[in-house]
Amino acid sequence: MSSPAGDVRPLLAVATGAVLLLSGCGSASEAAGDGTSAPVAPAGMSSASAPGCGPDSGKTINPGVLTIATDTPAYAPWFVNNDPANGQGFEGAVAEAVWERLGYSKDRTTFVSVAFNDALTAGPKPFDFDINQFTILDSRRPNVDFSAPYYAVTQAVVAMAGNRAAHAQTLAELRGLRLGAMAGSSSLAAIESTLHPATPPAQFASNDDAKLALTEGRIDAMIVDYPTGVQISEKQIPDSVLVGQFPRLAGTDEAFGVLLPKNSPLTPCVSAAVEQLYSDGTLDRLAERWLCSAPGVRVLA
Repeated sequence: MSSPAGDVRPLLAVATGAVLLLSGCGSASEAAGDGTSAPVAPAGMSSASAPGCGPDSGKTINPGVLTIATDTPAYAPWFVNNDPANGQGFEGAVAEAVWERLGYSKDRTTFVSVAFNDALTAGPKPFDFDINQFTILDSRRPNVDFSAPYYAVTQAVVAMAGNRAAHAQTLAELRGLRLGAMAGSSSLAAIESTLHPATPPAQFASNDDAKLALTEGRIDAMIVDYPTGVQISEKQIPDSVLVGQFPRLAGTDEAFGVLLPKNSPLTPCVSAAVEQLYSDGTLDRLAERWLCSAPGVRVLA
């Protein structure tokens, strides 16, 4: 995503509810002051695995083969080189770790491309699980299953350096501006539920479309998850800036989960695998490697 800019990594949530900050890579450190919580997964998860999850379990859509989906293109820091099968990038590495915990070898896995919003619709799916920054929301559960969470995240604001949005220090300063996000995303929901903008936010079919609108001046700022915001501002759009991140409010933690077809027999298997990855520290190590982030990014109160 970005080059390491500090020696802090995302910490796991603790029972005391300490406030933590995703602010770089390296050893664990607790943030204070204006930090927000960014645990990888909630504490207290079991490391017990679900039995009968491997290639001979009969639980996959294609016998003996695990079919994994994500969107195209598959961007950093979640994937590397638009190749979700290479085990690189945070979600690429999580996917690899999950299939290994389920008992699959790489030659018994295959990847397919499924658009973000298509994966969320009701009905049969062409995959066993999909990993694509899906926020776990109750409103989505009638259509799909979710695993245990593998990453908790806040939303962030990206603007062009010359736009007045770049100087915003509070959420209130953004409410009168032209904002945009990908349709159906939790970023769009955050605009509507947290910012309550004066003008309805622009909705885009993809983050690529939103980025184009930003560079063309059709919107003042785009809202994305925080790691994606760092990637956009540091690697993808010259002269763009990461304005700040949303505060993490009590009771509103946002977490990503692996998406599965509704009532999939693999749901307990994938959840158990994710829980194991949490319990043994694998998720934290993967986040440290792949989700480096810019230090000192303000929290927009």
